[in-house]
Amino acid sequence: MKMYYAPALGFLMFAVGVNSRENDFLEAFKRPAAIFAGYVGQFVMKPLLGYFFGTISVTLLGLPPSIGAGIMLVSCVSGAQLSNYATFLTDPPMAPLSIIMTSLSTATAVFITPMLSLLLIGKRLPVDVKGMMSSIMQIVVAPIAAGLLLNRFFPAICGAIRPFLPPLSVVVTALCVGAPLALNIESVLSPFGVTILFVVIAFHLSAFIAGYVFTGLVFHKATDVKALQRTLSYETGMQSSLLALALANRFFQDPLVGVPPAISTVIMSLMGFSLVMLWAKRKQ
Repeated sequence: MKMYYAPALGFLMFAVGVNSRENDFLEAFKRPAAIFAGYVGQFVMKPLLGYFFGTISVTLLGLPPSIGAGIMLVSCVSGAQLSNYATFLTDPPMAPLSIIMTSLSTATAVFITPMLSLLLIGKRLPVDVKGMMSSIMQIVVAPIAAGLLLNRFFPAICGAIRPFLPPLSVVVTALCVGAPLALNIESVLSPFGVTILFVVIAFHLSAFIAGYVFTGLVFHKATDVKALQRTLSYETGMQSSLLALALANRFFQDPLVGVPPAISTVIMSLMGFSLVMLWAKRKQ
């Protein structure tokens, strides 16, 4: 099931590309303040929340220190590509901006994630630079470029396949949400599973709210402030928890460190797409 996760995300990015134009991305680059705000949400607000919830999980809830480290590790990684598709479903014009934010956070995570993990957890984690760059190319850049090129040079084909993309995307999104649950069900059912579940929910909920409120304060004069708030809420609340899980399994001897990232892969997806349904319904 793991082997199909990246192609599934790639398909969602292709769907975004088919429904976008090159000018949409050029316009997104004209909003450096919004891009920087997304970066602040990813690598300033989110790690602070991770440190807070990681600390109280040990000091107040009595969970093992390795669980606290796992929660902090989730807060150190880059944004999730699923946030791009969530933005596309809620505010299609904002999808290019979301993609740029996530790609930037993923590209610089090769430097930022080790620094944050050392600062918060006290452990330096080497990150696979080549692997991350390859992931960005395969999951984000190539599918979006293919969609844009198809839309530019073969509009008739795009017109023919566009009606089939929404139902297919629903199925693929369901697989992207369900796959982590199936793969990590043992972690969810672990002895600390219920307590960790509530802590992870609180962490992600706080991140979604922080991204939304922060954007409202900074961009309150923008004409599209509500769309920006939703976009940065997704960016701040949805993390690449699968990367955190891979780092936990590779660089920590205690398997409990991987439990929060495993649960986060499920919670992040469910909460993000619950917001998609809520905000899409409110816009109607």
